[in-house]
Amino acid sequence: MATKGVGMANKGPTFGMSRQVQDKIDSKYDSDLEQILVEWISRQCGSGVGRPEAGKLGFQAWLKDGCVLSELVNSLFAGEKPVKKIQSSPMAFKQMEQISQFLNAAEKYGVTKTDMFQTVDLWEGKDLAAVQRTLSALGSLAVTKDEGTYNGDPNWFFKKAQENKREFSDEQIKAGKNVIGLQMGSNKGASQEGMSYGRPRQIL
Repeated sequence: MATKGVGMANKGPTFGMSRQVQDKIDSKYDSDLEQILVEWISRQCGSGVGRPEAGKLGFQAWLKDGCVLSELVNSLFAGEKPVKKIQSSPMAFKQMEQISQFLNAAEKYGVTKTDMFQTVDLWEGKDLAAVQRTLSALGSLAVTKDEGTYNGDPNWFFKKAQENKREFSDEQIKAGKNVIGLQMGSNKGASQEGMSYGRPRQIL
């Protein structure tokens, strides 16, 4: 009789340096952030997505097939939805494909590549802190864009800095070229008086 577990892709135990590296990655996972993300995703997508068991493994199992993530990113787009087909599947490659569609849609929404997790980070549970980073970046973008699609407390995520272009006239630019900034230093009151560098050279 076969037992069904969470399944971590036939990954055996890690030892030595690999173990230390994995422990360090695991220590970056934030349980408080998990609660915020679960609350946000539940509000954003509605009760249809359910809620995970508390803890890292529950969080991973909830998001692992990519369907909840795809529902989330689709809910942030007012017009045409970027993930066309959201279908749960027991097959590994289909789940990974669904996660990949979420990542492409998140990038389309504006999440930078440096904030993105890799598919294996979620699917194999290699780096769930990276998954949290991506979801936080997505939440921050939704709050910053303020397009009316965000459902949640705006204080859950940081508002991203936005461009603040300034226009200067030609006269202002010319005037600015004549100003020496204080970080360049100042030579006011500078002299070599009182400076000595040891005994003068003796010429015999």
